[in-house]
Amino acid sequence: MPISSKGFARSSLALIIVGLLALIGIVGTTIWLVERNGAHFDEVTEARTARIAAVDLRNLLQSAQSSQRGYLLTLDNRYLEPYRDVIDSIVPAYERLNQLLVSYPQAEQAMEQMRVDIDAKLDELDRTLELAREGNLESALDLVRTDQGEVTMERIRTLLDAIVSSADQRTIDGVMEQRGAVGALRIIALLGALVIVAVVGGAAWLVLRYTREIDTARAEVETLNRDLEARVGERTRDLMRANEEVQRFAYIVTHDLRAPLVNIMGFTSELEASLGPINALVESHPDNPDDPVLVEARQTAAEDLPEAIGFIRSSTKKMDGLINAILKISREGRRELKAERIDLEALAESAVAAVRHQVAETEGDVDVKVTTPPVFSDRLALEQILGNLLDNAIKYRHPERPIAIAVNGRQERDGRIIIDVIDNGRGISADDHDRVFELFRRSGNQSVPGEGIGLAHVRIMARNLGGDIQLQSNAEHGTTFTVIIAPDLRAIARSKD
Repeated sequence: MPISSKGFARSSLALIIVGLLALIGIVGTTIWLVERNGAHFDEVTEARTARIAAVDLRNLLQSAQSSQRGYLLTLDNRYLEPYRDVIDSIVPAYERLNQLLVSYPQAEQAMEQMRVDIDAKLDELDRTLELAREGNLESALDLVRTDQGEVTMERIRTLLDAIVSSADQRTIDGVMEQRGAVGALRIIALLGALVIVAVVGGAAWLVLRYTREIDTARAEVETLNRDLEARVGERTRDLMRANEEVQRFAYIVTHDLRAPLVNIMGFTSELEASLGPINALVESHPDNPDDPVLVEARQTAAEDLPEAIGFIRSSTKKMDGLINAILKISREGRRELKAERIDLEALAESAVAAVRHQVAETEGDVDVKVTTPPVFSDRLALEQILGNLLDNAIKYRHPERPIAIAVNGRQERDGRIIIDVIDNGRGISADDHDRVFELFRRSGNQSVPGEGIGLAHVRIMARNLGGDIQLQSNAEHGTTFTVIIAPDLRAIARSKD
C-alpha cells in the first residue's frame, strides 16, 4: 500500500517521538545511575577513611602500651622513645575518628565510652612510668598487675575492631552496589542502543520506501506530462486553426455585410434628399382640413418620413460601428505577430508617459515597477494592451479621489511574465468580472462613451501572446488587471508551425 504524505509525516513523527523518549530514558537512567554510583563511591571512601583512622588509633595505643611494658621490664630509656613519639597523637587520632563517625548516631555512645577508656589508659600509662622513673618499680608493677589497664585496652581494641569490621562490610556493600549500578548502566545503554538502532533503521526504511514511491510517481507523472503535452500541443494547434477559421469567417461576414449596409446608407441619403421636393409638393397645395389624403401626406412628409429616416440612419451608424469593431478585432487576430526583444520596463514607461499629463490634471500619480528580464514578444500588441488598460483606468476614475495607477511586472517560477495594472477607480461589480471581456459588453453606469470592444480586444491580444488576462476589483479599492504573457513568443510560433 503506498505511503501518503500525511502517513509519512505521522510515521516519521512517531519514530522521532520514540527515539526521543528512548534518548530521554537513557540519559535520565544514566544520570540516576551515575548519581547513585557516586553516592556509593562516597560511602566506600568514607568507610575506608574511617577504617584507616580506627587502625591508626589502635596502632598508636598498642605502640604506647608496648613501649610502657618494655620500659618497665628493662628500665631502659630507649623503650620510652616510641612512647614519646605516639603519646601526643592518640587524642587527635581519636578526634579524627570521632569526626568521621558523626553521621552515625548509633556510634555516639560507644565513642564517648572509648574517650573515657582512652583517658583512663593514658592516665594508667603515665602513672606507671612516673613510678618507675621515681624508683618505685614494684608499685608500678602492682598497678599493672591489677589488669585494669588491660581490661580498658581490651574494650578499646574491641570497639576499634568493630569499627574496622563495619567499615570493611560497608566497603564490600558499596563495591557490590557500584558493580550493580555499572551492570544496570551497561544493560540500559545496550537496550537504548537497540531502540535507537531500531528507530534509525525504521526511519531509513520509511524514507527509502517513500523516496522510491516518489520516484515511481514522478516517473509516472513525467510520462503523463509527455503525453499531456503532446495532446495539449495537438489541441492548441486545432484551436489555433479553428481560431483562424473563425477570424476569417468574421472578416468575410463583416466585409460582405458592409456592402448592403453601404447601399442602405446610400438609399437613406437619397430618401432624405427626396424629402425636399415632397415637402414642396405638399406645401404647394392649399390647406384643406377636409381632405384626409392631404392631411396624411403633410404629416408623413413633415413627421413620419424624417423620423423613420432618422431611425434608419442611427441604426445603420450603430451597425457600421459594430462591423468596424469586428473587422478591427479580426484584422488584429489575423495580423502576423513579430517577436522581438523588448525591455518591458522601458515599454511600460513609454505607455505611462502618454497618459501622465491626464493623470497629473487630477493631481494623481503613476508608478512603474517592472523587474522582469527582457522578453521576446510583439511590441505593437503589448503597447495596445497597456494603452487600453491605462486609458480605462483614466476613463473610469473615481470622481472623489485623484487617479493613482501602478504598473508592476514580475516573472513567475514557471517563466510566465505577469503584468499588473492597478488603479483606484470606481471598480467593477463581481457579476461583470467575466462579462467585461465579452464583445460589445460594458459594465456599470454607462456615463463614459464606448463601444465595448476594448477589453475583448485586450484579451484576444493577450491570448495571441501566449497568455490571458484576469481581474480583481471592488468599489473601495479599484481594479487590478493581471496580464499574463509568454516570455518567448517564438516558441509559440514554432508550435503553431
